[in-house]
Amino acid sequence: MGFVDAVKSAFSNYANFNGRASRSEYWWFILFYAIISTVLSMLAGIASIFSILGLVFLLGIIVPLIALAARRMHDSDKSGWFQLIPFYNLYLAIIKGTDGPNRFGDDPVG
Repeated sequence: MGFVDAVKSAFSNYANFNGRASRSEYWWFILFYAIISTVLSMLAGIASIFSILGLVFLLGIIVPLIALAARRMHDSDKSGWFQLIPFYNLYLAIIKGTDGPNRFGDDPVG
C-alpha cells in the first residue's frame, strides 16, 4: 500500500475499530501525521493562526489515528487496548502481522 492509499484508507475507516491494518498502512499514515504536524508547528512560529489550525488538525485526526492503531494491534491478534501499553505497542506496530485470518478478520496484505 502506498502513501496516498494509506491516508485514504485511514480516513475512509475513520472510526472503524474492527478489522486489521497492515504495517504499510499504519506507518504511511504516521508519516503523513508527522509531516503535517511538523509543518503546522513550524508555521505556528510565524503566525498564531497556524496554532489554531494545528489544534483543529489534531482534533480531526485523533479518532482515525486511534482506530488505525487498534486495527494494527488486531493484525498481531491482540486487542486494540494494547496500544495503551508503552513500548509493547511499538513492538506490535513493527512486527509482521499474523499470516492468514485471525479472530479480527482476514489478512490485510494477502
